[in-house]
Amino acid sequence: MSKTYVLFEHAAGFALFRVSEFEELATFLPQVEESVTDLQKFNSVVSLIAFQPFKSAVLALENINAVSEGILPEDLNLFLEGALPKKKKRSKCTLGVLDPKLGAAISEALEIPCSHIGVVPEIVRGIKFHFHSLIKGLTKKACSVAQLGLGHSYSRARVKFNVHRVDNMIIQSIALLDQLDKDVNTFSMRIREWYSYHFPELVAIVPDNHLYTKCAEFIKDRKSLTEESVEPLTEILGDSEKAQAIIDASKMSMGMDISPVDLINIQMFAGRVVSLSEYRKQISEYLHTKMNSVAPNLTVLIGDQVGARLISKAGSLTNLAKYPASTLQILGAEKALFRALKTRSNTPKYGLLYHSTFIGRAGLKNKGRISRYLANKCSIASRIDCFSENQTSVFGEKLRQQVEDRLKFYETGDIPMKNIEVMKLAMEEVGNQTMEEETPKKKKKKKKDKKQEVEAMEE
Repeated sequence: MSKTYVLFEHAAGFALFRVSEFEELATFLPQVEESVTDLQKFNSVVSLIAFQPFKSAVLALENINAVSEGILPEDLNLFLEGALPKKKKRSKCTLGVLDPKLGAAISEALEIPCSHIGVVPEIVRGIKFHFHSLIKGLTKKACSVAQLGLGHSYSRARVKFNVHRVDNMIIQSIALLDQLDKDVNTFSMRIREWYSYHFPELVAIVPDNHLYTKCAEFIKDRKSLTEESVEPLTEILGDSEKAQAIIDASKMSMGMDISPVDLINIQMFAGRVVSLSEYRKQISEYLHTKMNSVAPNLTVLIGDQVGARLISKAGSLTNLAKYPASTLQILGAEKALFRALKTRSNTPKYGLLYHSTFIGRAGLKNKGRISRYLANKCSIASRIDCFSENQTSVFGEKLRQQVEDRLKFYETGDIPMKNIEVMKLAMEEVGNQTMEEETPKKKKKKKKDKKQEVEAMEE
């Protein structure tokens, strides 16, 4: 009969328990749940084999970080090696763990079968409940203090060293940009409707929402417009003919007269919409600089906004880098994909990548082909951006040129360079850049060393 052991990771240390009697089918019975909460009954089921406390808070944090990532820490490896039976007898034993990733790592290292299902969750629940009573010399207060301290340290470390912390700003920025676009459009339509009661002809002359709002803010009462107003209107519109047309239309307008109070409210609202539009431009510039620093190759390849939307949809740059090119190709078209699978019709050729300029430039027959090719290059670019230590846009430029060459190939039949040749050229360029960056640093170091030597000699 196989022996069952359970590993429990606590803030105070690692503990190994042996399960003496516990039928697998009994996990569903209420009597078993009662035995888990009752200490006397639970003591007859579980017995402590070994307990290894953490020597310091730093060591505890290191071990818990490793366990949370599914990596077997050295301390835990040594603890299990000493506490478990010898290697020959381990095949007849089963080790219960909560995390399947950690279980896989332990199985590989110690050659013992691990389980995270069946009786294990119920046993671990009981150990959590009675842990301070099962370990001699450990009080409930000491347990809670250890848990609180390690919890704070772990959370602080996760926030401080979060690998997604930079692209979180990109996700929030693109979400804000989309929201601002919707809001500015809605508010601009409201201005058009509101101000058209007074000056309906302005809509036909100035169709652009942003310019219309600026004009409404400047004009106020149409009767106040004179020939002197042409210059400021020309500055707003950038077209003297349109400015003159507004002056002419204001003299023969069919609009109703509006009270000064209504005009003040329209002007205030127009000012708010203009300031929102200006803020939208600032956010767009911020997103561009952020994308250039976080994902320069992806930005060069498909643009900052499309790249940011891909990162936002994936959840992070790391997640995007893990996606295969086929997933990246239809990212954003999930509804269409599942509808196509349900109705057994053609699946979508592209998702968010449709907003890239390459798809628009391709012919109708080649849209699917260029989308597949572009998704492949985006996948490469995102992986380079995510996992490379030195950020550079050289790979993005080369990948973009490859997509351009592929478009030409579809149009003219000119055979493009092979990917391996392009990557070799990119690697050479990156190597040259790093050499150029390192040489001035070395010169500066030499100068500093010489200065220090001179100062030492003088002293």
